[in-house]
Amino acid sequence: MVKPIELKFTILIEKNEEGSYTVTVPSLPGCITQGDTWDDAIANAREAIAGYIEALRALGKPIPLEVPVEVAADAILKQAEMSIEEFEELL
Repeated sequence: MVKPIELKFTILIEKNEEGSYTVTVPSLPGCITQGDTWDDAIANAREAIAGYIEALRALGKPIPLEVPVEVAADAILKQAEMSIEEFEELL
């Protein structure tokens, strides 16, 4: 039996002028989503990542590895499992 592995990808979350959040996954080109709240954005990012990986598998393509990214000073770079409350505690 093959042991399942857990993949983690860094996400880039940017707050939009109207208050919603845009999320990109630098290691997965074109993997972009959004959410009205921080938690919605993270949940949508998880779904987008899962769908992206599912599509790669269906096409028989390799899953990209995590790549380092440089971030603008006004952007927030966090792991998807961090909640807004946990992030605010860091500030």
